[in-house]
Amino acid sequence: MKKKHSLLTRIWHWLNTLCVIVLFMSGVGISNAHRYLYWGDAGSQPSEAWTAVIRFPDWATLPQRYDLAESRDWHVLFSWPFAVGLLVFWIAMLIGGHFWRDLRTRQEEWKPAAIWADVVKHAKLDFTHVGAKYSFLQKLTYGIVLGVLLPVMVFTGLAISPGFEPAAPWLVDMFGGRQSARSIHFLAAWALFAFFVIHILLVLLSGPAKQMRDMITGGVDET
Repeated sequence: MKKKHSLLTRIWHWLNTLCVIVLFMSGVGISNAHRYLYWGDAGSQPSEAWTAVIRFPDWATLPQRYDLAESRDWHVLFSWPFAVGLLVFWIAMLIGGHFWRDLRTRQEEWKPAAIWADVVKHAKLDFTHVGAKYSFLQKLTYGIVLGVLLPVMVFTGLAISPGFEPAAPWLVDMFGGRQSARSIHFLAAWALFAFFVIHILLVLLSGPAKQMRDMITGGVDET
């Protein structure tokens, strides 16, 4: 009996969930130390900032008090399993065929009529998709998250690390400077937060008990 979710997918899903939660909470704790965002290399004065970030409450940070050093420790500790796990998952998806078989979109799925039909189905809370593991909107969303947002978090995180710049100054230049990398890191983090909220909402609307059971046991592939 073929599993809906492979063992590697399930392990990565739960490990990545833990990492993202810890990284987000420790990240907003770090943000509280300097709540201004800039573009380019320079930037330390509020007058130079393109935006000011709110001060996040202690219950949303890790640790649940203002402690920049400890927030950084948590952030660095979980950034490595986050980055290495993503790399391993991508290698496995490409070699094992999961990406090509289940996540790659087809040309016909990009037709306006097909996209609109998928939007209407989701609006009606109809999550069925015969003959495929994921619908077009799911493929597109997972592609953006796995192929854009998560890698951007890794690379911008490296770019804003002072100890990493001497080894790869090109990475900082690629984002237009450390301050630009920090701004992009912050924006990508909140895009992931939005995905996380929508993902949880859709799980609740499409049968949370079964969805959770399948992501723990593997479920049965019905495609």
